[in-house]
Amino acid sequence: MSDTARESSFEDDVLQELGDDRLQEISGLFGTDAPGALQLVRSSVAELSGELRSAAAEPVSADEVRAAFAEVSTAEPPLRGVATFGGLASDGLMAGVLGKLARPAADAVAKRTGLPAPTVHRAVDLLVPVVLAVLTRRATAKRGAGLGDILGGGARR
Repeated sequence: MSDTARESSFEDDVLQELGDDRLQEISGLFGTDAPGALQLVRSSVAELSGELRSAAAEPVSADEVRAAFAEVSTAEPPLRGVATFGGLASDGLMAGVLGKLARPAADAVAKRTGLPAPTVHRAVDLLVPVVLAVLTRRATAKRGAGLGDILGGGARR
């Protein structure tokens, strides 16, 4: 009794949302090959989802994350392949939460990979709207599931 959200990882869903054309665009923007772009995207999405899990567990930010998650869980799911690409999404609580988490996630990826921080910051900023679209789609498909269930896997830290 497995569904698409269970069969594919959150990172895989983000990559599917991006598609080959946008992955090649990232590759060109950052002067890397396709495997390098894939690694950058996977690392960035994993770190951003880990930051989101951490924020949900922190007393100071947990209420904001819960409210944002409740909002995306009841939203209309976006159509596949229509996530804004090229800038931060600006609508909704979750867009704000992800925007706040983008910098720490990018810093962690830059530190771990040795890539220049400005490059990783730009990549994460480009991915936030795509992550938001996938998170919304998964949350609306599995109404009532928790954030950890939607993101899949365990905590990254």
